[in-house]
Amino acid sequence: MISPLEMTLFLLLASVVGVVVFRYLNLPPMLGYLTVGILVGPHAFGIVPDSKGAQNLAEFGVVFLMFSIGLEFSLAKLRAMRRLVFGLGLLQVLGTIAAAIVLGFAVEHWVHLSWQGCIALGGALAMSSTAIVSKMLAERLEIETEHGRNIFGVLLFQDLAVVPLLIVIAALAGGDTHDVMAALGLAFIKIVIALALLLVIGQRFMTRWFNVVARRRSQELFVLNLLLVTLGAAFVTDKFGLSLALGAFIAGMLIAETPYRHQVEEDIKPFRDVLLGLFFVTTGMLLDPLVIWHHPLIVLGFLLGPILLKAVMVTALARLFGATPGVAMRTGIGLAQAGEFGFVLLNLILDKHLVDATLLQAILAGMLLSMLAAPFLIQNADRIVLRLSSTEWMQQSLQMTRIATQSLKQSGHVIICGYGRSGQNLARMLEHEGLSYVALDLDPDRVTAAAAAGEQVVFGDAGRRESLLAAGIHRARTVAITYANTPSALRVLHNIHELEPTLPVIVRTVDDSDLDRLLAAGATEVIPEIVEGSLMLASHTLVVMGVPMRRVLRRVEELRDERYSLLRGYFHGADDVDDDDGHEQVRLQSVPVDEKADAVGRTLAELGLYELGLEVTAIRRHGIRGVEPDPSTKLRASDIVVLRGLPEALAEAEERLSKHRRASAATA
Repeated sequence: MISPLEMTLFLLLASVVGVVVFRYLNLPPMLGYLTVGILVGPHAFGIVPDSKGAQNLAEFGVVFLMFSIGLEFSLAKLRAMRRLVFGLGLLQVLGTIAAAIVLGFAVEHWVHLSWQGCIALGGALAMSSTAIVSKMLAERLEIETEHGRNIFGVLLFQDLAVVPLLIVIAALAGGDTHDVMAALGLAFIKIVIALALLLVIGQRFMTRWFNVVARRRSQELFVLNLLLVTLGAAFVTDKFGLSLALGAFIAGMLIAETPYRHQVEEDIKPFRDVLLGLFFVTTGMLLDPLVIWHHPLIVLGFLLGPILLKAVMVTALARLFGATPGVAMRTGIGLAQAGEFGFVLLNLILDKHLVDATLLQAILAGMLLSMLAAPFLIQNADRIVLRLSSTEWMQQSLQMTRIATQSLKQSGHVIICGYGRSGQNLARMLEHEGLSYVALDLDPDRVTAAAAAGEQVVFGDAGRRESLLAAGIHRARTVAITYANTPSALRVLHNIHELEPTLPVIVRTVDDSDLDRLLAAGATEVIPEIVEGSLMLASHTLVVMGVPMRRVLRRVEELRDERYSLLRGYFHGADDVDDDDGHEQVRLQSVPVDEKADAVGRTLAELGLYELGLEVTAIRRHGIRGVEPDPSTKLRASDIVVLRGLPEALAEAEERLSKHRRASAATA
């Protein structure tokens, strides 16, 4: 018998190996967790037995995930989404149950299903995976998009619907309609009381309580209080017969109204990610691979049938609620898979003997396989929509036209990717210096408000080639990625390298952990917030300690020179001359080496670049950026040489690097 410690160590080892393999294959980590669970579970190799304790612990992963999602919402947003939650969400659940009843009667000659069993299965199949969908949308920066809001509206209603469905399934086993209605009425009263306690009392109480805790200035106390609030809200909803995840979501929304939102978000990440990984592992352990082997057609039917049914149904319902065809299809694709709460309903169906156990295992296999397929469907949603929707090309063209309208009249501008606080501050500084910009952002509310104020911001995904082309990337002078999201930044850098490899790109990040990856992907400079914060902290501390201001500014300039290669010669102390006094400033310039250039095959020293007083800061070759190359480095065709120096010297260097052999031979 495997001990709890041995089981924990083995699950950790298997999870690490699985995630490494799937990351190496550029697949989502959650697929690695699910695959590990299937392989080590009791139905496959049987290395890890089915543990109720592990499953209960894994449920907290979904709790913390829903809490972090709640931090992204607010009460005002929830009120604005009530039409989606109680309209689109309600119709989706009822529509799936109705379809299950119709299909149950249609196949009664082959599979014996009672009407009670059809209702129960319809409720289970109506659920979608909050854990998988929310994580995928967050990684793709699509939570604030129109289809992202539609998806979350439906997911929220599904969480609310779990409790009534549990009551209905339990009552259906008894067969008394009167008992069903009475149980539903009691459930509705419980829901109203629980939501009133959390939303009304909690909203008034949360900020005051966090103020009391924060004044104690203890990180341990702050984290303990955070766990107390999250699990306490989940406890309240659980006692009222609602899901744990719903209480955690409401707690997150309440904290989002306080000034402590960002600190809370950072503190909760370790708990969320570790427990969520365990949830996916235990979910994979439920699958019996032999069921797929013995009943492949039935499993395939329960895999493809619900996916197609829910995708088509949700798409049609989203269209009824005013969504464009492309948004409606993305909503349908995002909700097509099965959900974790569906397994809870299946367990109750099995206990109440409403459906044959063998058939239920086939349904379970189909549901799990649909969850495995969900990341691939969501990742390829754009391609699927473009193939299926005849109007999507028109919608995309209109969006690109709006972006192009802003950028066509501009040249030598800055493309700002992301118009949050950092992007807006950058835009104001550019305007102050008389420089033009075009900003791309995916938050429709922010774009509408900023555009109404006359700012040059449009709705668009900077990670798409079409958006960058429409923003005038071939005419731009610089790109600034202002949001700290490494996967998205890498996607933007990849597209920029293919479209305009010599264009400087400045990337913002939280710390230095992804510095090498971003530089290798083509970032000209990476600005870690932690570095700038430490410099400001140090400079203010030195001033308070009585160090002269000029010395502090000079020391900060030296530290920045060491950290930021691009900014050498740009930061000046209080006693330096201004830019308007006729002094030429050191600049940075990228020069591509043509395959016919005389510079091909020659070293940097032979070209005399250093004699011009220039510094060769980097050579980019085949997408790899070599920093501070040796003077003996030989240039190859398609190299991009990054130079730093005065404008006159840069012009001379560009002429030497660009001069063709034919022209050189003619001169000789």
